[in-house]
Amino acid sequence: MRLRVDQEADALYLVVDDSPVSESEEVSPGIVVDFNDKNEIVGVEILHLSRRSRPLNLRELVFETT
Repeated sequence: MRLRVDQEADALYLVVDDSPVSESEEVSPGIVVDFNDKNEIVGVEILHLSRRSRPLNLRELVFETT
């Protein structure tokens, strides 16, 4: 799993799987989910990130598991 932040595009992309994207669906305005040919989620993109969150500290990531 990888997290990419494109500050110029003001977008965040969470890569869940490296398989090719065969379909994308905007599930909410500015939230796009990418699927592979098996209908599995391979990525999630959040557009207009600066309008949706506080400024990000890109040097700090916190991972939580339950």
